[in-house]
Amino acid sequence: MMSRTLFALIIFASCGAAVRAQQLQALNETPGKAAKEAVKKEGPEGKSEAKVDPAELARTIGALEERIKQLEAKLAKSEGEAAPNSAPAGAAAKPAPVAAPTKADEVAEIKKEVVAIQEDAKKNSGFVGFFRDVEVSGLVDGYYSYNFNHPDGGINTGRAFDVRDNSFSLNLAKFTLEKKNDLSSPLGFKLDLGFGPTVDLVNAPDQFNGPAIRNVLQAYVSYVVPVGKGLTVDFGKFYTPVGSEVIETKDNFNYTRSFLFTYGPYTHTGFRAKYAFNDKVALTGFLVNGWDTFLDNNRAKTGGVSLSLTPTSRLAITQTYLGGPEQTDYNEGWRHTADTVVAYVANDKLTLLGNYNYSADKLIDGRKVHWTGFAGGLKYAFTNKLAFSPRFEVFDDHDGYRTGVAQTLKGLTLTQELKLANNLLTRFEFRRDWSDTDFFSKSYGRTVRAQNTLLVGMSFFISSRGQ
Repeated sequence: MMSRTLFALIIFASCGAAVRAQQLQALNETPGKAAKEAVKKEGPEGKSEAKVDPAELARTIGALEERIKQLEAKLAKSEGEAAPNSAPAGAAAKPAPVAAPTKADEVAEIKKEVVAIQEDAKKNSGFVGFFRDVEVSGLVDGYYSYNFNHPDGGINTGRAFDVRDNSFSLNLAKFTLEKKNDLSSPLGFKLDLGFGPTVDLVNAPDQFNGPAIRNVLQAYVSYVVPVGKGLTVDFGKFYTPVGSEVIETKDNFNYTRSFLFTYGPYTHTGFRAKYAFNDKVALTGFLVNGWDTFLDNNRAKTGGVSLSLTPTSRLAITQTYLGGPEQTDYNEGWRHTADTVVAYVANDKLTLLGNYNYSADKLIDGRKVHWTGFAGGLKYAFTNKLAFSPRFEVFDDHDGYRTGVAQTLKGLTLTQELKLANNLLTRFEFRRDWSDTDFFSKSYGRTVRAQNTLLVGMSFFISSRGQ
């Protein structure tokens, strides 16, 4: 009877230590992370573990320890009373029977289970437990660019981050903490701290962006509301849903960004809420201060929606609209932008990507302006280390509001990608930009209609979850 009780306790302890829950991967990964970022499919990723209730855990351990004490006391008493009888003289010794599991063995097993439970409790609490749930990652990105125009001031015209000519440049160093969430673990967050010229360029449009948050590229808390399949609500500063490219170079097809990215929004501050109806349809709503402004520059807000469609595992379409007043201290004139991104995985080697945008604004003086653009490209992976990505784009700044000159810009980019290691990416790039008017800086104060650049870029990235 005692043996059965002990085995029951062992089974109970083992079950208590083995409580776990895994969430399923909900994101259809396309070849290369750029297509994933392009369609903004920010579904739940990774794994999360069910937490053991600390109070219940303490009660279980206490009961087991008390039971061990009782069994040890009974074991000591029984060993004292059950001394072996001496065999009669001359009698043949009987062969010793095979030893059955003793009470001491069973007590030792229970002790092992208690130690295992205690170790598991330590892993799921405190500092160690925090980093079991939180992914820590970082990247360092730099480049060398050569502009055949030899522009005054050494600045490439019309570029987002690769702005320096004939100089080895650190583009961005970034440190990230992220806890993903779902219905089983509803609270999450993300913090991206950036250092380098990219941070200054991202913050440049924001005249109200104080030094306290200068290095914060993203910072938001996230909560999954238990409604249907889960409504994910984020609050804070986050990247824009507009466009097919992102700030981190490694997640794009090309090293340099398109004109659509350069002259579009980078970040927003406020709320966003996403609901995935199924694995094919997801809807995200936005209520933010505006374009690239941490503190609002007027008394109105910008709102919008983003609809993500994945009809098949190979095709993803994202349609985004944002609208609201963006002029400083002017609440009447609205800026509208409608953005379409389409990504298609033709096969295991070829991925196609397209982005179209139409935007319009009403200025304080009553003028109405608009601009449109298209960028189309592809990525062909010869191997898992070698890929080629050409891109063609057209950006029509009809009224000269975004570039400062009424013009139509065009660009052709040819990028050769080489992975030296799983977390070390290099890119060799030739790019030609041209306009229908003099726009690009040249030496001795001149402006011309075209510029050609050569670039070598390198990105190193690492994560506690592996890459």
